[in-house]
Amino acid sequence: MAGEKMTTFDYSKEPHGVFFMIDSKSFYASVESVERGLNPLQSILVVMSEAKNTGGGLVLATSPKAKKLFNLKNVDRMRDLPQDPRLLVVPPRMNLYIEMNLKVNQIFSRFAAEEDILPYSIDESLVDMTKTWKMFGKTKEAVARKIQLAVKEELGIYTTVGIGENPTQAKLALDLFAKKSKDLIGMLDYQSFGAKIWPIEELAQIWGIGKRTANHLNRCGIQSMHDLAFSNPYQLKEEFGIIGTQLFATAWGIDRTQLNQRIQVKEKSIGNSQVLPRDYREYRDVSVVVDEIGRQVAARLRKRKMQTQVIRLSIGYSMTVQSEEKTHGWAHEIKVSPTDSPTEILANLKYMLQRYWTGLPVRHVGVSVGRVMKKSYVQLDLFHDPKQLEKENKLNQVMDKIRKRHGKTALYFGNSLEKGGTYVERQSLVGGHNGGNTLE
Repeated sequence: MAGEKMTTFDYSKEPHGVFFMIDSKSFYASVESVERGLNPLQSILVVMSEAKNTGGGLVLATSPKAKKLFNLKNVDRMRDLPQDPRLLVVPPRMNLYIEMNLKVNQIFSRFAAEEDILPYSIDESLVDMTKTWKMFGKTKEAVARKIQLAVKEELGIYTTVGIGENPTQAKLALDLFAKKSKDLIGMLDYQSFGAKIWPIEELAQIWGIGKRTANHLNRCGIQSMHDLAFSNPYQLKEEFGIIGTQLFATAWGIDRTQLNQRIQVKEKSIGNSQVLPRDYREYRDVSVVVDEIGRQVAARLRKRKMQTQVIRLSIGYSMTVQSEEKTHGWAHEIKVSPTDSPTEILANLKYMLQRYWTGLPVRHVGVSVGRVMKKSYVQLDLFHDPKQLEKENKLNQVMDKIRKRHGKTALYFGNSLEKGGTYVERQSLVGGHNGGNTLE
């Protein structure tokens, strides 16, 4: 597949903009450091998730100095931490991080219109500076530095900036160059792209190329970004599908995205899932969690005034089972007549659990509904009492109103108080972690 199929690319027909991809350095750890009056680059701190949720606690963020001193990674667990009195271990406070993220993006809005700012994640934002950068400095690097100083002086957070002529170039400049630069600024453009990117042989470090895709590319004879750039694009598409076209575009630094033309995603499914705090071995415990998640999914359907025609249940086994039994779990689905009834959804979930679960320890439960459609009518049949359906519908509406006004824990089912129940505890979490915003 690899080979000199073309020698150049006509960049004159591509959009030439100015994009900043801005990353808040070690964001969670930096916020915690600032809250404690510490310099984020000098503090020795890790943010550790609660042990009860991860079977020993998981490192969510590490300050740069802690990472350098102890070689810590965001996949390490409590047992991997050194017994060093200098190391400060703190729990996550997701509400605080969300609040700080909003403040950071408010600073960006001084330099670009709101429609030209896209929060990419809780610690990264893409800013289209094409129309405004010349208002703030003579060079793009000078403007990036001005943004960095504003965030540092007002919030205490250090930021890293990747600059490119399109979003892909900005992201690659951030990941590959800015984070290693003294001034925390990196830059790519069409002219320099080949010289800087094509020599890279570790394909998995390129944004959009995971390890599996990198291995697949290697098997196709593509060992570097240069090989990818000079591969046959039609063969890439045949081998990888639409991803092959995207890979080829990335290898040439091509991206025609326009931030002010946001894509409206058509919602095709609704679902919730949960990693359990321990291995669940009893049917009753697993059944309670399936029941809780099923009711939440049904509530989301009602909120959107939608119905489902497909109900899915997925069960993930514990790590021990995965390594010994060589199975990760299973997923099954049942087609139904259009419904938003929690009674019907739960009945089908219970049927799948009873039929397919063999008793192996469970660590992950997922419920989703597919082929969703707007609720325009109620389909009556011979197997359901229409009066009972109407009564259930009114009851669900009352419950939804109570929870909306007084909170999700104002009203819940009694089985959530059983040993396997997790509903009450989960309502205090944000993104699966502690949402508290007080200094601990």
